[in-house]
Amino acid sequence: MGSGYVSKEFLMIQKFIEDICGIALGEEKAFLLESKLSKMLAESAFSSFDELYRDICCWNDPKIIESFIDIVTINETFWFRDKTSWNIMEDLLLPVYIQEIRDGKREKIRIWSAACSYGQEPYSIAMCVDNYLDENSIFDVQMKHFEILATDISKTVLQIAEVGRYDNIAILRGLNEPYKLKYFTNQGRVWKLEEKIKKSVRFEQFNLIKDFSCLGRFDIIFFRNVMIYFSEQLKKEMLNKIMNSLNPRGALFIGSSELLVDQGSTFSMEKYTNGSYFKVKG
Repeated sequence: MGSGYVSKEFLMIQKFIEDICGIALGEEKAFLLESKLSKMLAESAFSSFDELYRDICCWNDPKIIESFIDIVTINETFWFRDKTSWNIMEDLLLPVYIQEIRDGKREKIRIWSAACSYGQEPYSIAMCVDNYLDENSIFDVQMKHFEILATDISKTVLQIAEVGRYDNIAILRGLNEPYKLKYFTNQGRVWKLEEKIKKSVRFEQFNLIKDFSCLGRFDIIFFRNVMIYFSEQLKKEMLNKIMNSLNPRGALFIGSSELLVDQGSTFSMEKYTNGSYFKVKG
């Protein structure tokens, strides 16, 4: 891409990216975008970036747009990311929710993993819950009382996540030995996730720029390392939608490096050991 010509093309594709999936890609990312789209161009019938851009932006071919989303979205993930979140789940949240089920105050606990990528986060949630029940000899509350929804904009990563099979490199990223031996079966080059854990997670394609109300309300929302890719305006809109999606006393987890900008009047930060989570005020 050349200088003046690049700017025009990039601004066009930049706006399209933000319109369809909310990702705010600054102009400093022009070279990165070109690198990512080079593979797409090589595998297509287009002879230039200009043709590819016109097809993506003007013709709205669903297959092209799907491939485009797969390329521009970030799918960096691993097991049990940010250890403090899991301590909070086990020490603070699960005991309360389980007691409420026992007391007949609720029928189930709903948990949402947004932008779940290849499934490590929602499966970590399921393993955390199952292991907690097992370690504490809890039999009257079971996995069927936990509804875990995992969403992502990419149909491709969701299809991979649903299979529940991970190679030797992916399985090592954040997963300790006890969990690996308890919940996975080695099949040579891949590790197969236990069926009980697989079935406890429901995967659904969902674009976060849409209205959240169709997903229902949740007791716990994992929205970690997601908002860093959005514009400031879109971050505020996301937080308002999250606020309306959390049940009273519900918990929000965000990335350890993320901040809730201008949301002090809406959310309160709850600290525990070296970690934190957020609750809607009032």
